[in-house]
Amino acid sequence: MGKGNKSLVGYDWKVFLVLAVSLNIVLISKVVYQRDGGQENKIGMLCVDAESGKYGDVHVETPSPTTISSNDVHNDVGDVGDGADHSDAHVIIDLDHGNPTMYEEYWRQMGDKTTIVIPGWQFISYFSDKNNICWFMEPDFAKAAIRLHNLVGNAATQDRYMVVGTGSSQLYQAVLYALTATDNSKPMSVVSAAPFYSAYPVLTDLLKSGLHKWAGDAYNYSTNEPYIEIVTSPNNPDGSTRRSVTSGDKRILIHDLAYYWPQYTPITHGADEDITLFTMSKSTGHAGTRIGWALVKDPEIAKKMTRYIEISTIGVSKDSQLRAAKILQTLSDQYNTTNNAEGKERFFDYSYNVMLKRWKELRAAVDNNEKFSLPKFSPDNCTFRGQSFEPQPAFAWLKCEDESVDDCANFLRGHNILGRSGKYFGSSPKYVRISMTDSNYKFKILTKRLAGLKSLDI
Repeated sequence: MGKGNKSLVGYDWKVFLVLAVSLNIVLISKVVYQRDGGQENKIGMLCVDAESGKYGDVHVETPSPTTISSNDVHNDVGDVGDGADHSDAHVIIDLDHGNPTMYEEYWRQMGDKTTIVIPGWQFISYFSDKNNICWFMEPDFAKAAIRLHNLVGNAATQDRYMVVGTGSSQLYQAVLYALTATDNSKPMSVVSAAPFYSAYPVLTDLLKSGLHKWAGDAYNYSTNEPYIEIVTSPNNPDGSTRRSVTSGDKRILIHDLAYYWPQYTPITHGADEDITLFTMSKSTGHAGTRIGWALVKDPEIAKKMTRYIEISTIGVSKDSQLRAAKILQTLSDQYNTTNNAEGKERFFDYSYNVMLKRWKELRAAVDNNEKFSLPKFSPDNCTFRGQSFEPQPAFAWLKCEDESVDDCANFLRGHNILGRSGKYFGSSPKYVRISMTDSNYKFKILTKRLAGLKSLDI
């Protein structure tokens, strides 16, 4: 009897402990949920503050009740939800990232033209082409990318070595490794003209490898030692056409041409640079495919870039490369009258018209409001389109003109518009970067809300 009671007491104690722990977990979860406004924590882009040099998450806080994300597919397809009304007043529109969901409607209309089927037994090997410097690059992808460049005329492809990467971010780190993997006693400096892409400082210093270090604004940099300058054209965030701002025989140039496509800017020449970077996310909008590529003159640099990717990820997904190849092939086929017998709207025509319409609507909203301003662009002749037009960037570099507003991103956050502060781009917090490529629904709310912000008391 005594043993039985002892066993029962032990059993009751264990049950009580389990119940107590469970209750604590529920209570803690409830507190966290309420603290975060009943929303899931957002995944932010890690950026570096150009002034403090400290890393931080762009999403400092979630300002209010309802966030429309790019996962809300019903708002990203077609014209569903385009008519923003008074009920949208409390909706948070997250335009911090360049998430190209506006292209989804077009590719959905293409149906099965870009669909591929990969049997489970195919493409199992690590290797794609052992005779290529970039041995994990699928030949079909390389051919499709070169064909598209030759069609658009935005990059020289002859006498180049192509390296494929998991997006241009991996390629950026690969090229830094290739250019700095020497016997230097100290890290090589990396600079870019402000406002520069906010991810450059993070990607450069993330691993603290000792090979390279972020050295800031190229306009303020001078040295007698070798260094790297990144030239981003069209520039992210302000959409300007860029050239190198440094000089001397010590510099090494990397040209990030992610946005040098005819929906964003006139194609004036084929870029003939030592190293150029491109990506699917900007050219066709397939950000989730995670494919980028570099065109490199020097085979030794291409070999070192390949080595970096080999060590870090043992290559790049063949499935993604084959999907990318199919999409690029389909896009190029549209410009062959035989293959486009149905006369459907071609991708670069569609994307150009969408960007043209959006920029007209955004400028109308801002021109109606003296609180903000946008960059002015001069038209140029586009060899691909055969016409002259102004650049229509993938991002709006919005400035708060009111003297009482010190931080434009913070001000807009108070009105449920999330953008990325200019301080993360080595510029003034009077500026904020706003994505122009998100869903129709978000963009309609953006223009309506900006046009209505005539008073800071709103």
